[in-house]
Amino acid sequence: MEDTFKMEAEYTDTFGGEANYSWVRRVAFEVPHGASNRAIMRKAKKLIGLNGLRGRTEDFGDSLTFKPYGMATVMFVNSVY
Repeated sequence: MEDTFKMEAEYTDTFGGEANYSWVRRVAFEVPHGASNRAIMRKAKKLIGLNGLRGRTEDFGDSLTFKPYGMATVMFVNSVY
């Protein structure tokens, strides 16, 4: 059996560049140990419904942030312990 770890993604609107949470979409998923940030983001974007959108991704060590271009939204991807 392949070792995996759990991740959570939250997608919400922004106001003034900060997360607003007037609405939010959440998903939980698993990825194999050693998965690249790119693979994690690709899976999170697909599950949230953002695949095909371009944007800026920021890496904060144990979490990732994706801000789609031209949209006032943000997606946070965090590992679950």
